[in-house]
Amino acid sequence: MFAQTSFVLGLVLSVAVAIPIDPYGSSISYGAPSLSYAAPAISYAAPKLLAAPAISYAAPAISYAAPKLLAAPVAVAKVAVAEPYDPNPQYSFSYGVTDHKTGDSKQQEETLVNGVVHGSYSLAEPDGTIRKVTYTADKVNGFNAVVEKKGVAIAKPVVAVAAVPTLTKIGYASGPGLSLGGHY
Repeated sequence: MFAQTSFVLGLVLSVAVAIPIDPYGSSISYGAPSLSYAAPAISYAAPKLLAAPAISYAAPAISYAAPKLLAAPVAVAKVAVAEPYDPNPQYSFSYGVTDHKTGDSKQQEETLVNGVVHGSYSLAEPDGTIRKVTYTADKVNGFNAVVEKKGVAIAKPVVAVAAVPTLTKIGYASGPGLSLGGHY
C-alpha cells in the first residue's frame, strides 16, 4: 500500500514540474522607454521512473491448541452437621480489682446451673461505703436483685468556689465634632 501511494505521488510531482508556468506572460512592457523581455524557454525532462519494488507481507502463522476437556467436577453434597447442643449448659467466673493508690475496689462472680444464674458484684462508692448487689435470673422469675450498702458514709469537706467577677461594658462619650461612627 505504501509503495503504491509513493508511486502515484512521484508521478504527480513529475508532471507538475514538467509544465512551465510563467505568471507574467511572454513579454513585459513598461511605460516610457520601450523595453521587452522574452522569458527563456525552460523545459524539464520527466524523471525516469523505476519499477516499484515488490513488497509482500505474509501474516504470521498463529495456531491455537484446543483446550483439553477435563472430566466434569463431581458434585459434593454438603451435609449439615448439627452443632453439639448441651441441654443443660453450666459456667462459673469471677474477678476482682483492688487499687490502693486510687481506692478503687470491685469484685464480681457469677454461675449458671440448671438454667438459673446466681451472681453478685461489689464496688467502693466515692463516699467510702461499699455497695454490694446480689442477683438471680431465670426464665420463670426473671431478673431479681438485692442491693446492700456497707460502711459509714464519710462527709468530705466542701471546697469553696470563688465567685468569678462579671465583666461590664463601658461606653465612651464623644466630644463635640467627634464621631465614633456607631453604637458601643
